Amino acid sequence: MDRLVKPEVKELELIFHRGQKCTVKFKLTNLMHTMPVAVSLTTTNPAVFSINRIFSIIPPLSSASYTLLLSQPSDEPPLSATPDAVTVRTAMLPTGKASQDDLRRMFARPGPHLFRDAVIPVSFVGPHVAEFLISRYSEIRESCSLLKKSLSGCSANQLARLLRFACESGNADFVIALIDAGGEVNFKGSNGQSLMPLAIRTGNIDIIKILVDSGCRINNSVDCVLHEAAAVNRVDLMEILFKFLGSIDVNSVNSDGRTPIHVAALHGHVKAIEFCLSVGGNPEVTDFKGWTPLHCAASQGQLKAVECLLECSNVKYAVNKDGKAAFSLAVDNGHWHLLDLLHWGDVLLRAARIDDVHGMKSALAEGAAVNRRDQNGWTPLHWAAFKGRVKSVKLLLEHGAEVDIVDDAGYTPMRCAVEAGHLQVATLLNAHGFKVNNKKSSSLNLEALSKHLSLDLTLVQEKGKA
Repeated sequence: MDRLVKPEVKELELIFHRGQKCTVKFKLTNLMHTMPVAVSLTTTNPAVFSINRIFSIIPPLSSASYTLLLSQPSDEPPLSATPDAVTVRTAMLPTGKASQDDLRRMFARPGPHLFRDAVIPVSFVGPHVAEFLISRYSEIRESCSLLKKSLSGCSANQLARLLRFACESGNADFVIALIDAGGEVNFKGSNGQSLMPLAIRTGNIDIIKILVDSGCRINNSVDCVLHEAAAVNRVDLMEILFKFLGSIDVNSVNSDGRTPIHVAALHGHVKAIEFCLSVGGNPEVTDFKGWTPLHCAASQGQLKAVECLLECSNVKYAVNKDGKAAFSLAVDNGHWHLLDLLHWGDVLLRAARIDDVHGMKSALAEGAAVNRRDQNGWTPLHWAAFKGRVKSVKLLLEHGAEVDIVDDAGYTPMRCAVEAGHLQVATLLNAHGFKVNNKKSSSLNLEALSKHLSLDLTLVQEKGKA
């Protein structure tokens, strides 16, 4: 005979509960028709497990019940590298009677009278085990296979909650295991959100694809998936969302009335802003406080985002419900590096156009960039030279204005002065080392300059007198 008793189960699944006593019952059946059988039960890890009856006697063709107990309550399942097991050894007992001491001596003495009938593996199962594995997967070998085993002790609701936890963990293998075990991909959280925002926050593109392939549906007004992707500056995720989730409104708003561009602006994520703009995003939408994306970027001192938004919107001086423009928010929060972009650069350009030397001095003192350009690429020096404002030109040159700087059409301040007939300004610029096309010659006299511009020197001088 191969064995004397037969276990009722092939594996003992111990449902683990944090901080509680955990037990699992199992049965052994005597296969002998006429002979009682003595049984000895041992565990591979006696420090962790105990059994209510180590030695017992089972009558012929009868069954006996046993309880495996986790010795000490714990907050974490005591998982081991080598799987735990219960070893079942047996011996025939013709007399049918024996004391515990007799049985102990019987199984302590090796010999052919002893049979090793079974080795029953022990596994920890249940949601607490699964949560532990998900949270510590990087530290536990074969955590995914252990997770799959642990799920047999979970209800449908527990599987759904664990699936949310797995999405948050960023482990795609766990997500697959939970979906395969019956985890509902359209289970909503207490806030009504789907699993998709959780996956986006982890930035794991594989999990997003798994959820899409498994039929995860979103409610954009609640899930705000583009907002989530914009917050982590993941344009690749935004592209996938647009490709696989159908109609997504890039100008949809969250609970604050903010679009994905607002969110990207707050974080200074220029790539996300540019993507939203490329698919129809409106950079001039205001939130419930009257803030534009520019307000958001300015309030956080996001220089690159401010530059990007200034190029694509016309809300530099738009005020929120508190009457504040983006410039005021930058000042309130001490973002002095934005003041030129948001205000003082404009003041300097305007003062240069009207020869307001006092206004120019104030703007420069407040941090205005002397080479700030307008929408046509003109600097304050271009304007002052074109208008023939000698005092303004001198002031700008004293503050480091570039003499050879060119506008969008390739015009230098010198060319503006010459074509406008301002000989005194041209002479002043020439004296400050003006170079034509940055050639090797260091500076040009007015005659050479006139020839370069195909103008008659006499005409230039006459214009200067006019």
